[in-house]
Amino acid sequence: MSQTAAKQDDTEVGGIAADRLRSIIERVERLEEEKKALSSDIKDIMAEAKSAGFDVKVIREIIRIRKQEPADVEEHETLLDLYRRALGM
Repeated sequence: MSQTAAKQDDTEVGGIAADRLRSIIERVERLEEEKKALSSDIKDIMAEAKSAGFDVKVIREIIRIRKQEPADVEEHETLLDLYRRALGM
């Protein structure tokens, strides 16, 4: 096999650009490692919060709420209040 044919086989196999595919997979793998490290950091921060006397479950709920649009939060709280009143809570 000539050098050109070998190089072409390396970069394209069965119509797939192998180098491009390898690059994509390696990038995802690196991001997965970063995600794992970040997840570990978040776990450490939550442990710190818990040891400081904070309720981690409530902290997670606040973080979830802060990600939402203010109008969605208001609508949710209004419905929650309505349902509570309907149940006599």
